[in-house]
Amino acid sequence: MKTRKQAIDELTLALMYLTRFNDGEGNPFNEMSWKNYDFDCIDRLDDEGYIVNPRKSRGTYKYVYLTEAGRTKARELLGEIDSKDYDLYERYSFRTIKPEETEEVAEIERICFPPNEACSRENMIERIKAAGDLFMVAIDKETGKIAGFLNGIATDEFCFRDEFFTDAGTHNPEGKNVMILGLDVLPEYRKQGLGRELVYNYCRREQERGRLRLVLTCHANKVKMYSKFGFLDRGESASEWGGEKWHEMDIILNHEIYFDEE
Repeated sequence: MKTRKQAIDELTLALMYLTRFNDGEGNPFNEMSWKNYDFDCIDRLDDEGYIVNPRKSRGTYKYVYLTEAGRTKARELLGEIDSKDYDLYERYSFRTIKPEETEEVAEIERICFPPNEACSRENMIERIKAAGDLFMVAIDKETGKIAGFLNGIATDEFCFRDEFFTDAGTHNPEGKNVMILGLDVLPEYRKQGLGRELVYNYCRREQERGRLRLVLTCHANKVKMYSKFGFLDRGESASEWGGEKWHEMDIILNHEIYFDEE
């Protein structure tokens, strides 16, 4: 039997998750909740790693941030009482790729990009071997198949270059920046918000790993979409991948660390 404190903590975490909203300060992937609950409970949830309370002193800050552990725990609690989550999370799960899924993602890449822009099967195999932990896949729970994925490599370099696409040896596991090499969503899964949730889950994961920035390149007609995700347009990129023109965009994951580096 659960204690009164445990019940309060679990109910509070579930309520925070159900009433969460996006950070309005430039990081839409950071999900926040009102801190208008029992303060001892807030402290316990913070100590357990389910939330981040920016200021411990009581009443001086209105919001807390949900951690990935907190989101996972809240979903488990909602499942126990048969309560529905946000529809995308009812249908999809988000996780790191498994080695046996290499051929599946290579085929998705072929479907999602024209031949001059798609990563080759060989390059995809080498990239997964070198940087598999920087692949995130969205799994359709009904079929067990991959509906989409996001992938990149880590580096201490600041600007994007085309060699990142073809040379897995450029990956530095300790790199502070992640160069995004593809956001792929199969045609039948598009226009549901799945790409956005892949980006948000990826941002939160890499933020917790201590990365500074995510960097990507995109066509001019995709700048508006990525801007909504929180990326800033840095202008035309030096990239000539696929013989195309690209814009370079980035998003800061850890502002305090980033400005300390500056």
